[in-house]
Amino acid sequence: MAMLVFGLIVFLGVHSVRVFAESGRRRTIARLGERPWKGGYALLSLVGLVMVIWGFGQARWTAPILWSPPMWTSHITILLMFFSLILLGAYGFKTSHIAVAVHHPMLWAVVLWSLGHLLANGSAAALVLFGAFLVWSLLDLRSNYARDRTLAIAYPAPSWGATIGAIVVGIVLWGALIAGLHQWLFGVAPLAM
Repeated sequence: MAMLVFGLIVFLGVHSVRVFAESGRRRTIARLGERPWKGGYALLSLVGLVMVIWGFGQARWTAPILWSPPMWTSHITILLMFFSLILLGAYGFKTSHIAVAVHHPMLWAVVLWSLGHLLANGSAAALVLFGAFLVWSLLDLRSNYARDRTLAIAYPAPSWGATIGAIVVGIVLWGALIAGLHQWLFGVAPLAM
């Protein structure tokens, strides 16, 4: 479990710089330059993500079970993931009605992903992983919405073509995960839960 926790600290720590240290981030970019900042950010993110995946892969087999989720929670998770993946699709279509409405579709996708997986998993490792992502994404959303208000961010007019594109991408991803991609990647079949 230590690898999972340390990986979460690295990955979510890097992704929390704008939440907790925006002025420090700006000073560092001014001192180092944008390219070195982005390179270091990407490298630390990758290292943290690898540690999270590896740590969760180890911890999920040995972590204590805190509760046994009832069967209906997996159905809620499948539904939440449907909307999560449409939101993720909207991240690639900035002028979709979805992205324009929520402003930060990827963060909302992480909220639904983590909430759904918290409902359907009862191990301590799942609580640490999905709980950390849920707390982080909610804090990041609050920070982003506050920054949007401060900077008076104007969002583009929505486009139906982009909206349809976001929905299609989300449905295709959701279908692929249900059809076997989730089991291939993570060893768990969503419909068998």
